[in-house]
Amino acid sequence: MSDRRPEAPPSQDALRASLEAWLNQRHQALLEEVMAAWQEGLTRFRPDPELLARLSEAAPSTLVLGNAEASEGHLATALDLIEGAPSQSELLKRLLDGLAPFVERSALFILKQGLASLYAHRGFDGEAPRRPGAVVPPPDLEALIHGGARAIRRPGPAYSALLAPLSSFEAPDLAILPLRHKRKAVALLLVDCGARQRLDRPEQVRALVLAASALLAALAAGREEEPQALPPEPMPSAPTQVVPEPIDPPPSQDLDPRTRAGAERLARVLVGDVELYFPAKVAQARTQGNLYGLLRDELERSRATFVERFGEDVELRHRIFTNTVIQQLCEGDPAKLGRAPWA
Repeated sequence: MSDRRPEAPPSQDALRASLEAWLNQRHQALLEEVMAAWQEGLTRFRPDPELLARLSEAAPSTLVLGNAEASEGHLATALDLIEGAPSQSELLKRLLDGLAPFVERSALFILKQGLASLYAHRGFDGEAPRRPGAVVPPPDLEALIHGGARAIRRPGPAYSALLAPLSSFEAPDLAILPLRHKRKAVALLLVDCGARQRLDRPEQVRALVLAASALLAALAAGREEEPQALPPEPMPSAPTQVVPEPIDPPPSQDLDPRTRAGAERLARVLVGDVELYFPAKVAQARTQGNLYGLLRDELERSRATFVERFGEDVELRHRIFTNTVIQQLCEGDPAKLGRAPWA
């Protein structure tokens, strides 16, 4: 005789499968609820203002004096560092280095043709930008650039726009300050408190920015007096774009300035979109060349949009779209563009 058990009817197998599927679904839903509650709780895992006030009151006065003396020492060191900068690029590097004792995170953006391009940063995770491409300034940042404000000290569109290439975490306290030359903003400094509650020394930050602006003007004047001097070396960890000259060259006389400005703006937007959506191919072209071969359809589509708006003759005579592609995507090297029929 065989002791083999009788097989379960198909109906029992179906019931067992349904029960196991229900249990797995409930288990997964419970895990998701636990993780969501855990992540939400982490966002509140910070000392509240009342606790910080009690800690401040309990701290010995000698500690406060020691911090003040240390801050003055850091400021003096940073000023000496900035004052000794031999070039514009070295000045920007030293400014970020000098700010390290006063802020958790800092970043510099170069202003060129109405856009803000990330130049270098300290304290943010990772080396490469999260979202490549230039930042279009929102209205509050435009007001700062054009002298409508001295600084931005609260979260808003300006902070979100500049922070987007760097991090998804918004700090509770920040400052955005312009570096100016002849009353014209040529760069923007973003600093924030990171995971802390506030910026401890915003006045020292502003003092360093004013000192850097003054030295920037002195370095620009020196370059005008010595045109044969070698150009400044680029920062190793930063993009290849350098600080723009304070005075832009005059536009071509045979094209209306307003038309040229509109054409350049559209070209920057179209080329910026290519850089934004195809960063890997752009990076490959910058290293190996042949940008047109890698992005032929995208470039042709963008150029067709430009020509539709301003005409083929404008592009053939002034090469506004072509030059924007070369400068923004090919690091100024026409050889990296490849064999484009319109280049």
